Amino acid sequence: MAEEKSCSCETEKEQRRRELALKANVSAIKKKILVLSGKGGVGKSTVSTNLATGLAKKGYHVGLLDIDIHGPNIPNMLGLQGHSPLVTDMGLFPLKVFDNLQVISIGFFLEEKDTPVVWRGPLKHRMIEQFLSDVRWGELDYLVVDSPPGTGDEIISIVQLLDNVDGAVIVATPQEVALADVRRSIKFCKEASIPIIGIVENMSGFVCPHCGNTVEIFKTGGAEKLAEEYKVPFLGKIPVDPQIVKAGDEGKPMMIYFPEAKPAQAFAQVVEKITEKLKV
Repeated sequence: MAEEKSCSCETEKEQRRRELALKANVSAIKKKILVLSGKGGVGKSTVSTNLATGLAKKGYHVGLLDIDIHGPNIPNMLGLQGHSPLVTDMGLFPLKVFDNLQVISIGFFLEEKDTPVVWRGPLKHRMIEQFLSDVRWGELDYLVVDSPPGTGDEIISIVQLLDNVDGAVIVATPQEVALADVRRSIKFCKEASIPIIGIVENMSGFVCPHCGNTVEIFKTGGAEKLAEEYKVPFLGKIPVDPQIVKAGDEGKPMMIYFPEAKPAQAFAQVVEKITEKLKV
């Protein structure tokens, strides 16, 4: 019995430590942004990466938190595959992309990049909690959270743990079937009292690599109309460009390595609107 009591006290002590660490870390973040999408395959991680690098490029101190437990793409997007965060007695230190941009992802802890993560909700919640309580983020102007598609366990956990989310950026593509899922994300934000910073229409027109003209291979403007329908801001259109694919594969964010490309210019305008809305 004495041993059981001792274990119980240790558990309570550890939980209390984590709660205090969580509160301290979260209070050091000025603005917390969720990047959401109603469905997969809309380029949400590309948007998250370029928003974070765009904010860092403007001189802000930025953290990029990847909570897509089953499909962590952020390490690839930043060219950090195979890198591991520093673990010390003081805690876990996120990987630095630049002096003012740091990142954490479950992808850094997998033995192989294609190792599947087969977890239920409680384990996901614990991992996300550790990313916020045990990681030494320091003081941040912005924390950008790359979330999985939909409104499942990970989204619920991050909203609960952050307590006060400053806003959500919802990523959409022009197709009607994708916009139906965006409606669910909008309604989720309203029900969860999360302010919507705005909607980004990704894959909006194709930039020809030969002539530079934009061709609407998908219809365009659907997300903008949806924003008008729900009376939420529209942040802009990001065109499809072969350089985006190349940049993602090579771990070179558009905002940093290809600033003159049309998608990078579009991302710059989105970042400008976000900083105007969420001033630090």
